[in-house]
Amino acid sequence: MLPLPTGTVTFLFTDIAGSTALWERDRDAMQAALAQHDALLRAAIESRNGHVFKTVGDAFCAAFARADRRSPRRT
Repeated sequence: MLPLPTGTVTFLFTDIAGSTALWERDRDAMQAALAQHDALLRAAIESRNGHVFKTVGDAFCAAFARADRRSPRRT
């Protein structure tokens, strides 16, 4: 695991708009979709040296040491 970013950091906060209605409409489909969403989002964040510091339902909170979208990828 990489060290947590310090100093000036960039934060990312996500949430799936309308997810409550989607859960009510089709629980099984949302469960599968959320598992895929979580895996993809976590992989994208980590591939850019980000740190997921909190998840709540379908929301992710992450921190990055830099905002530059060209941040070096981990090898």
